[in-house]
Amino acid sequence: MSLRRAALLAHARATLAAGSQSFAAAARLLDPVTRERAELLYAWCRACDDIANGQALGAGAARVQDATARLSAMRALTARALSGEETGDPAFDALGLIAAETGLPGRYAHDLIDGFALDARDWRPRSEADLYRYCYHVAGTVGCMMAVVMGVDPADEAVLDRACDLGIAFQLANIARDICEDDAMDRCYLPDEWLVDVDIPPGEHMKPHYRPQLAALARRLAERAGRYERSARAGARALPFRSAWAVLAAAGIYGAIAREVARRGDHAWDHRVTIRKAAKAGWIVRALGQALARGAWSGPSREGLWTRER
Repeated sequence: MSLRRAALLAHARATLAAGSQSFAAAARLLDPVTRERAELLYAWCRACDDIANGQALGAGAARVQDATARLSAMRALTARALSGEETGDPAFDALGLIAAETGLPGRYAHDLIDGFALDARDWRPRSEADLYRYCYHVAGTVGCMMAVVMGVDPADEAVLDRACDLGIAFQLANIARDICEDDAMDRCYLPDEWLVDVDIPPGEHMKPHYRPQLAALARRLAERAGRYERSARAGARALPFRSAWAVLAAAGIYGAIAREVARRGDHAWDHRVTIRKAAKAGWIVRALGQALARGAWSGPSREGLWTRER
């Protein structure tokens, strides 16, 4: 291993250790080469999220006053990294290294930044399709990049669709869990059409007397997350064993978040939904059996699911 790669990997591992226990747990299931590349990709994703939201390692998110400048800097550093230039920032240099090693298409990185741009201009979804489009930009793109990191051919659009579905499932779970936190930042990812369906005026969904309707929308998010999770699981057939194990474990853990939000009903936002270590371990064990049996799966079709533009 070159000194440069070792230094970038050390930075990525420190970022991961501080930034996401769930991702770190899933990454440990990967083979060594794939794990290193996943860690490097995480460092870039984390850096972009922190830049866009004025936070450090996912903590202390706040509205930023210079969003346009931040996005411009992010785009420029990403473009330089993807072109093979050194940027002087280890997170962006990590992206360049992954792209060189895997042939990662740059469009996914830029599509992710487009997701941050949506938040920067206070965008809100009007329709369910708008919601899925947002989920693609902020999470489905990461699913596609992770698939390439795991060895999927960048031209295999069918498998990448399933990888994108997993990112969408994750983001739908996050949206359901974080409705209260998003509202505190004056953000709402519930489509206007959904709010109209349950007679909640825009901007008033967190008022206590609307809690039953809000719980119904959270159950709708959880149900949609389940659809995309089931589709994504079928994509695990195309992955090497250890990558499939990690993906299925992550699917179980994030799926449990959505289901727990739905189960809590009106009380879903009294305390932030988290998955305990013992429960995560249980999903990892279950995923082992699922990965071993994945060759026998037929899996659901994607008929009726939103599909990213290609």
